[in-house]
Amino acid sequence: MKVLIVDDNSAIRDVLKKMLDEMGIRTIETCHGKEAISKLENNTDIKLVILDWNMPEMNGIELLDWLCSQNKLSYSPKIMVVTTENEVNKIEMAMEKGADEYIMMPFTKEILEGKLSILGIEKESHV
Repeated sequence: MKVLIVDDNSAIRDVLKKMLDEMGIRTIETCHGKEAISKLENNTDIKLVILDWNMPEMNGIELLDWLCSQNKLSYSPKIMVVTTENEVNKIEMAMEKGADEYIMMPFTKEILEGKLSILGIEKESHV
């Protein structure tokens, strides 16, 4: 099982990767939506896409639209928006467009673990 982290901020990608690594979850990283599409098309074992709202080339909402309305993938990963966007209308928009969960920054490992649990994504035992 893999999680795709899509964020143009390398520090945020590093934090998410570290938290997920500590949970035994493998990650793939990209810095914008266009690159994420290529990763999604070539890795059918991605169970979750964590995406930022504000990114160059293709932002998180455009990627969310692609994921939820285009039906171009042969599988359906869960989608979690992790962003600084905290306006109620933006949260509602993301959820209406198909996001499964939404985390506002800053967040803790416990918040991330809770959201993953809601999505049915549990820690993996280290091998």
